[in-house]
Order: sequence, then structure tokens, then C-alpha cells
Amino acid sequence: MTIAMVVAMLMACVGTAAVAGGRRGGEGGGGAGKEVRYDGRALVLNGTRRVLFSGEMHYTRSTPEMWPKLIANARKGGLDVIQTYVFWNVHEPVQGQYNFEGRYDLVKFIREIQAQGLYVSLRIGPFIEAEWKYGGFPFWLHDVPNITFRTDNEPFKQHMQRFVTQIVSMMKQEGLYYPQGGPIIISQIENEYQMVEPAFGSGGPRYVRWAAEMAVGLQTGVPWMMCKQNDAPDPIINTCNGLICGETFVGPNSPSKPALWTENWTTRYPIYGNDTKLRSTEDIAFAVALFIARKKGSFVSYYMYHGGTNFGRFASSYVTTSYYDGAPLDEYGLIWRPTWGHLRELHAAVNLSSEPLLFGTYSNFSLGQEQEAHIFETELKCVAFLVNFDKHQSPTVVFRNIPFQLAPKSISILSECRTVVFETAKVNAQYGSRTAKVVESLNDIHTWKAFKEPIPEDISKAVYTGNQLFEHLSMTKDETDYLWYIVSYEYRPSDDGQLVLLNAESRAHVLHAFVNTEYVGCVHGSHDGPGNIILNTNISLKEGQNTISLLSVMVGSPDSGAHMERRSFGIRKVSIQQGQQPLHLLNNELWGYQVGLYGEGKRIYTQEESSSVEWTEINSLTYHPLTWYKTTFAAPVGNDAVALNLTSMGKGEVWVNGESIGRYWVSFKAPSGQPSQSLYHIPQHFLKPTDNLLVLVEEIGGNPLEITVNTVSITTVCGSVNELSSPALHTQGKDPEVRLRCQRGKHISAIEFASYGNPAGDCTTFSTGSCHAALSESVVKQVISITNMMN
Repeated sequence: MTIAMVVAMLMACVGTAAVAGGRRGGEGGGGAGKEVRYDGRALVLNGTRRVLFSGEMHYTRSTPEMWPKLIANARKGGLDVIQTYVFWNVHEPVQGQYNFEGRYDLVKFIREIQAQGLYVSLRIGPFIEAEWKYGGFPFWLHDVPNITFRTDNEPFKQHMQRFVTQIVSMMKQEGLYYPQGGPIIISQIENEYQMVEPAFGSGGPRYVRWAAEMAVGLQTGVPWMMCKQNDAPDPIINTCNGLICGETFVGPNSPSKPALWTENWTTRYPIYGNDTKLRSTEDIAFAVALFIARKKGSFVSYYMYHGGTNFGRFASSYVTTSYYDGAPLDEYGLIWRPTWGHLRELHAAVNLSSEPLLFGTYSNFSLGQEQEAHIFETELKCVAFLVNFDKHQSPTVVFRNIPFQLAPKSISILSECRTVVFETAKVNAQYGSRTAKVVESLNDIHTWKAFKEPIPEDISKAVYTGNQLFEHLSMTKDETDYLWYIVSYEYRPSDDGQLVLLNAESRAHVLHAFVNTEYVGCVHGSHDGPGNIILNTNISLKEGQNTISLLSVMVGSPDSGAHMERRSFGIRKVSIQQGQQPLHLLNNELWGYQVGLYGEGKRIYTQEESSSVEWTEINSLTYHPLTWYKTTFAAPVGNDAVALNLTSMGKGEVWVNGESIGRYWVSFKAPSGQPSQSLYHIPQHFLKPTDNLLVLVEEIGGNPLEITVNTVSITTVCGSVNELSSPALHTQGKDPEVRLRCQRGKHISAIEFASYGNPAGDCTTFSTGSCHAALSESVVKQVISITNMMN
């Protein structure tokens, strides 16, 4: 009989404690005379080959106050490296004017990584994609004369080289490269260029060679890499991005280069209108182990290890404000169970056998129709990876005269080629459940005020006019989502009272229509839908002059594709149809343009400028399109993560104390009928104890009285092992055991279930089985009581 012990616990809040974290001696930085190089097996740090586990975190998607804890939890999760892009459009938003302050303080971020004993992989790009607006390019680049992005084009190359040189010079001046004593051990130039290279003809390969030569010529003292670039010129390392690089990677393009995996996607980034797609813990672990086994991989970076938040308007087209929430560290920085713990065990298992992996002779052979063995062996050390690709069967295979049962779609790692130390499909790590708890309902109508966004109707007051339909981003410079198109139309009613039809076609993402300032309709697109959206609606006109005001809305700018500088957005065609009369095309009429919303221009979302407009009671304005709302709220007590639940709203943007916490679009439901995102993260640093100013601009309607302030935390944890489980390597114990702990600042308040025997179910549906020790719960309670007294 297989014996199992299963425990589930409920946690309650107590005071939080400060995060403590030391540095691993001798790690996270080089020193005088140290070097980074590579060979065909691995990166070589100061003469030593290394197996390195890396996690992607973006300094722009969190706050400086969050960085220490995020990095500390990454280190505890077994990472050696933090990898990040460099975001050109936040650092040089205006040509020649640089910003490295606040959450854009790249040097501070890198120094914090170094202080905690980790290395840095710096992906300078400067094209990054990353579901970030305009792929990381500053929009002013679009307006440089005769420019073509990412090809053998002199204007583009000049600006690219200038920015890359600026970043490299800054890193050198700060002493952040490994040979200088810093943590940066590798850098990246360009990003997944091979996917668009054919669009540029012969200019593509020339650009690749130029980018490689330019990067190497900067003499950083560390290697450079290009991801998804099979023909990366020497000495640039070509690397893999994807879900299953153990199967898809063609391998290094030279026997002198190591196999590096720069992006192991831990989940799928969410987009508005889609349900969240989480990647299973087991699948991530399987992919990592397979890459190491099959490709002799020695560097794996998780994209993302912490996704964070797309503050402001930095998310690319249709991408939600929450980014990779299902990563090992979630949007709020909480440990995502069991992914974080299972991968920590994987890292420990691999590191246990780093010697044969890095220096051993490699061999492989078949163990069955869908089973194979991969062996790395030196004279003294050996490690084996037993792979089962069968998703349904658990075959028993014989390896070196020892039988091993392999779980469906799994890899077993055998230390010394005989002892199972890790199984990708058997998760013994702690599980946890995250809960959003309502701490304040903003349902007091007397605390809310509203301001109705003025609908522009006077073309003579327009800043820009023209007898054509202008392109959206060329007008807004991507500094706002909104562009008003305003036109006059003279209506002569017919005797038969025929209907009047307004038709508007746009290549933006959303289109709102107003006639004589009255709302007449809306249409929107989707991430995977047609690029063209069409609004067809019957309208009522008065005799004589009428004003048609069309609000074109972008939900993020594009982040990828060839010739981004040529992409066209905004309204392309507008017409009026009166019954059976000929179609009246309005494209070449005199159009007026207003860039952005009036409230945006006045910055009424800030405390300083909020009083610059007249706010009113909300009774008659609730559910009215294009309305600003404001109220105040107190910060929740404690250190739990804070979020707004905006399920009752429609679409817009939200600010707290003048800081934009991102776009929201809860009215665009996923196939499940639920919003793609309901909770919107407010970093603790954005808050003050009381009187926090909350401002929203609502495009569609929505009811602000149902908004709630929530705290987010891990409220239940559970775990299970059986007598066949491998002991946890990070505890250095000899026997399987259940170890449960609450997040920092919490303690166990109740035991919901405990069983020593053969319990059934999982962490959500546990029940006792036919064999159950009656004293299970009391034993667990006694252990917890002793633990609490010791703490």
C-alpha cells in the first residue's frame, strides 16, 4: 500500500517582518582580472563552466520598492541570473533627453541584483517586442526622415548605435560588467530578427552582420547573443526562444558555442477578450529537463519569472495591464505555488550533477517506442535523464539493470545514474491559493464626483484641420490613446423620412461615434480579429448643419512585425447614406482634429490639477459614456498587495494619486463570460495612509459605486508526499516530508485537513481514504504549536 500524508492549512494576517537576504559569497560580480567567455558546453566564468538558471524580470513593470523582495525570492528559487530588456522608449522618450529615474533606474536595479549575489543578462535590443508599446522604440524614431526600422538603413543604424553605445557606456562607467567586478555576464543585441528578416531582402543579412560587428566593437568584455537568429555571426551566440526548445532548437551554429535558452515561456501573456491560459508546472519542468538532456543546454531563462504590471499605456496592442501573472512570482510578487517550488527542486537536482553535465561524455539511446535515455558521464560522476513522451502510459523501463517506472510525459533525473532525485511529473512542492479580500467598498455615492468629457464639435477650434483623414499615430505620437475626428454635415431631410446611416471604417482598435454630441454607437476589434473595424449605425440628424465627432482609440501600439514605421491606424473611410440616395463620402471634407481627451490635457487625474474642472454629483451621469470619476480611499492596513476590482466598469484608464496603474477593459468578455482582467494592482509605494485620490476615465459606462479595494495574499497552503517521493534536495533531508509555510507576515491559523494514509483528491477536494490515521490532525496541530512557540 502506498502511504501518503496530505495537509492543507488556512492562514491569517499578522504583522509583516522585514525581508532578510544575504549574498552568496563570491557570486554576483567579477573582479580585477576576471573574465567571461564560452565554449561548446557553457558560459565560462573566471575559468569555470557554469550551469545557469535565469529569470526574466523587467524593472519597468514593478517599482524600486518591490525589487529587493522579487530578487530575493528569485534567488531562493534557485536562480543564478536575472535577465531584463532595456526599454529605449522609457529612457529616451524625447530625442536626446534621457530618463533613468524611479522605476526606470536601470543601474539601481542591476546593483540590487548584484547585492543579492546574482548575475545579470542584459538584453539591450534595442528592439525588444516584449508586448511593450512600439516594441520598445521611442515613437519619435517613426518621424526620422527616410528611416526604415531594423534593416541596413543609415538613419536607423545611426540612432540604434547611438542608444546601444549610450547604455554600454553607462554600464562601463558604473563598473557593472563582470570583468570590472560587476554582475553583467552576457548581453543581447537585436531580438528575434530572423522572424522578419526575409521582408528586408538583402538588407536583412547585411543588418545582422552590422549589428553583430557594432555590438562586439563596443568591447564590453562579455559575450553577446542573438535570440532566434540561427545565422548569428561569430562570435555572437545564437539562442532559442519558445515553449519547447528541447525539441525545436536547431542548436548552436558552431561547435564552439553553448546551447542557451533565452526565453522559456512560463505561461501565455493575456490579451483582452481571451481567457487566461496557464502553463502547467509539470510541463515547464519537462521542457527544461529535456533541453538540458537533448541539447546539452547549460543556460535556461524563464520568460517571465516575474511579469508584473503594464503601468500607464505601455502595454502593446490588446495586451492586458497584468503581465504574466502565472509566472513563478506573480504580478504582485507573491510566490506562485507550486511552480516556484517545483522549479527550485529541479534547479537543485540539475546542480547536484553539474560536473558530469558540463564535463562528461554524452550518450543517448532508446528505452522504448516513446522513451529514451540521455547520459552524461565522467570517470567519477554520472547523471541520466529518462524521458517518457507518452502522455497516457506509465511504462517501466530498465536502465543499467534497474527498473524505473516513468510517469506519463515525464523526465526522471538519476543522480549517479541510479537514484531518482527529481521527476518532472510528480510535484511535491507546496501548493497555495491566492485570494482577493474586499477591505473597502467604494459604494458611498456622496464620496464620488464626475466630470463629463466635452465632445468637440467646433471645427474652428480644432488645433489641426485638413481635407483628409489623418493617420492616428502620426497625430498622437503615441502619447495618448485618443484622437478625435470632427466633421460637419449638412442634412436636407427627404419627404419620405428615410433612415440615415453612418458608416465609419477604422484601423484603430475602438471607435466611438457622436452626432451633435449625442452618443450613437461604438465598435471594437480584437487581437486576432481583422485589422479593420466597421461602425454601421442609424442616426438622427437635424435639418441644416450637424457635427459628427468620431473618437478613434488605440489599445496599445504594435510591438512587432516588419516595417512598423509604415503601419497605418485610425479612421480610413466615413460616409453618410440617406435612404436610396447616392452615398456621400466624407473623406475629403474639412476635418478637425483634437489629440487626446480634454481631461487628459488638463491632467485632472492629479491632485494638483483635479480642481481645474467642475466636478458634479454622479447621479445623472452614471453609465454615461466618456465620463471621468473621482473619489478617495484609505490604504488597507498591513503589507499585503493591494488591487482594485473594476468588474463593474467598462473600458478606460485608472490613476491612483496621479500614477496610472494601467488601462482596463472589463466589458470585453472572454469566451468564459468573464473579463480577461478584473483586479488592477496598486503598488504599495503609490499609496499614502488616507485620502488616496482615485480617478478613472470611463469610455462606455460602468458603475463606479461597485468598485472595491482588495488585498491580495496566499490564504491557504497544502502539500502531499508518499513513501515513493524523492526527498526535497533543498532541505538536504533523507526522507520525503511535507513542509508548509505561509508567506512572510502570515502564520497558520487553522488546519482544514490532515491525513496519514491513502487520502483522495487534491488541494481543493481532499478526503480521507480507506486507510487513515485518526491522530493525523492532532499530530500536525502539535507540530504547528511547537513551531509557533519557537518563532
